[in-house]
Amino acid sequence: MILQACVNGARDVAEHPWLSADETVVAQDAAAAVDAGAAEIHVHPKDAAGRDSLAPEDVQRWLGAVRAAAPGVPVGVTTGVWAEPDVSRRLEAIEGWTELPDYASVNWHEDGADEVAVALGRRGIGVEAGIWDAAGLEAWRVSPVRGDCLRVLVELPAEAADVVRSHAEGLIAHVAREEPDLPILLHGEELSTWPALDLAAEFGLDTRIGLEDTLLLPDGSEAPSNAALVRAARARLPRP
Repeated sequence: MILQACVNGARDVAEHPWLSADETVVAQDAAAAVDAGAAEIHVHPKDAAGRDSLAPEDVQRWLGAVRAAAPGVPVGVTTGVWAEPDVSRRLEAIEGWTELPDYASVNWHEDGADEVAVALGRRGIGVEAGIWDAAGLEAWRVSPVRGDCLRVLVELPAEAADVVRSHAEGLIAHVAREEPDLPILLHGEELSTWPALDLAAEFGLDTRIGLEDTLLLPDGSEAPSNAALVRAARARLPRP
């Protein structure tokens, strides 16, 4: 199982001390998360105001900081529509990247997913296919590049623990039927975070944890850092 650390996400930087607009601060916590047992890092590059950015200069700055702090660890970024709503400008930004991530997530319920995936593949960047609802699943199912993805992210929204299993099992079954050889990374957010991680452990799937998905430890207390979340996750996962 791969445990990925999703260290910041699109959250406001005021939500937690480690959610900073300063890439060196986030990179420090990312490196600590790796020391705690994370095998990969997923980071959202920010502009100077702390907003998610796909701009080449921001991507270069953030990837450089994370790689300097955690050398040799695979690092991925977002391509979410909130960072750049216009598809053509999103594609232009990706073409302009000078520091390339190892992989990037593409949300298949968003407009332009196929084009973004093709642009990433053309640059040698792995594609994580984000699927969290029926519309995204169907868009990915009919995509001509679905089989070229690095993995599929089965992403559960903030929902009660008693519906996490049925939601996850349904999406996983559909993905496995279409592309049985593609790895699946299962994760939740907010209420579903820890139930989804436990389910990933049960199913033997890759998963992730970090301040992007939750600010809370399993006991409901505030997580002091990404590293603390990774340590709590490691305690619930099978030993490597």
